[in-house]
Amino acid sequence: MSSQKAVQTGYIVRLLYIALVALVAVHILGTVGYMWLTEHKYSWFDCFYMTFITVATIGFGEIIDMTSNEPARMFTVFIGILGAGNLSLLFSVVTVALLETDLNGNLRRKRMEKTIRKLKGHYILCGFGRVGRNISHELEATNRHFVSIDEDENKLLDYREKTPGFLYLHADASDDDVLLAAGIEDAKGVFAVTGDDSRNLMIVITARQLKPDVRIVARCQETRNIEKMRKAGADAIVSPNFTGGMRIASAMIRPHVVSFLDEMLKSEKNLRVEEIAIPAGFIPKPLGSLQLRSANYVLLAVRERNGSWQFNPATECLLKPGYTLIAMATPLGRQEIEAALIEMLG
Repeated sequence: MSSQKAVQTGYIVRLLYIALVALVAVHILGTVGYMWLTEHKYSWFDCFYMTFITVATIGFGEIIDMTSNEPARMFTVFIGILGAGNLSLLFSVVTVALLETDLNGNLRRKRMEKTIRKLKGHYILCGFGRVGRNISHELEATNRHFVSIDEDENKLLDYREKTPGFLYLHADASDDDVLLAAGIEDAKGVFAVTGDDSRNLMIVITARQLKPDVRIVARCQETRNIEKMRKAGADAIVSPNFTGGMRIASAMIRPHVVSFLDEMLKSEKNLRVEEIAIPAGFIPKPLGSLQLRSANYVLLAVRERNGSWQFNPATECLLKPGYTLIAMATPLGRQEIEAALIEMLG
């Protein structure tokens, strides 16, 4: 495909050169012709100017008197036809050249890169196959910003047609410069979910080196590679085969639970079981003092720093920095809880 495009580009460049040379030739021919037909009565510039206004069809008055000079009139007709055809060819070639260089695509790419540079607390999705697309649907449903990276541009372009605000980079996600361009320094997390375990391993290593504290979730096809992913720096490793097997078993032995979770995901309210971290600098307070009551969320549990859990926490449960609230919430509900915690900081 790239070689074919290179051939087309070369052909267009040759046509552009031909059109430009022909335009110059027409002006030279016209200038010399008028000089000869008027027997040198006019200057070279007058003859050139007469040729130019004839070719350009500007329509100014004739600066060369051709009242009784029929050969000069016929020559003007000839130059006009030749020049008009040459200009049409030139404009056509320039138009095709602009289309072939994908001017709109370049402008769109520049705007997208500028938008990516402004992102804070976003996610980087490395790999945009079936798993990557499902992750993107979940991130969109919960109002989270993300940047997708894949080497197959067709997958990215197909998704962009359905989602105009889609941000992506057509590149190799294991490259340092690519992850930096995706804003890893300000990112909240990285997904390494290509279909190749070795590629995912390289993405994990690269991301961990660029930002040691970023959370990394990796996809692993072969269970024997899970330990390698963990040693490379992945915070969580998911094996679709293992997870799929567990889901099938759950559908058999606990069908109502699975049905409830499915309905939650399909709900128009985008209900999810969310986690909200208690921020650093938060002054320890009982849960009841926050007055967390809303139709947009239900508090389920509190996870303490030592890993212990308090399910269905009581109002006297003391919240501290490093604790995590677990709630079933809509995207708006999650934002309400985050806003209440931030307000307590102020």
